[in-house]
Amino acid sequence: MKMFANRAAAILWVIWGLVHIAAGVLTLVHVGADAVGGIADAVDPATLVGTYAAATDAIINQHGFNLAWIGLTTVVCAPFVWRGSLYAMLMAAVVGGLADVGYLLFLDLGGFVHFVPGTVMTIVSASAVILSIVSWRLGESASA
Repeated sequence: MKMFANRAAAILWVIWGLVHIAAGVLTLVHVGADAVGGIADAVDPATLVGTYAAATDAIINQHGFNLAWIGLTTVVCAPFVWRGSLYAMLMAAVVGGLADVGYLLFLDLGGFVHFVPGTVMTIVSASAVILSIVSWRLGESASA
C-alpha cells in the first residue's frame, strides 16, 4: 500500500507539474487580457479587454514565472516521491499544495475558472498530498 501511495502521488505530481509549467509558459507568452483570460477562463473575455499598465503586465509575468517554477519543482520531486522520500513528499506538498490553496481560495471559490482544468488540478494536488500523508503514516506504523 505504501508503494502504491508513493507511485500514485508521484504520477499526480508529474501531471500537475507539467500542466503548471505549460500554464506558466503560456502566461508569459501572452500579454494583458489574453494572459488573464487564460487563467480566469470562466470570465467573459469582453470584460478583460483594455490596455493594461506595464506594472500589471509585470505582475502577470511574475505569476507565469511562478507557475512554471512551481510546476518544475513538483516534477523534479516526483522521482524521489516515487522512491518514498519523505523530504520530496514534503517539498512537493509545500510548493505545489500551497500554490493550489491560493488558487482554490481566490479563483475556484471566486467562480473565475472552469472545473476543467483548474479545479481538477486542485483535486490532483490535494490527492497527491493525501497520498503522501498516507505513505508517511504507513511508514510510521511499520517502524513502530
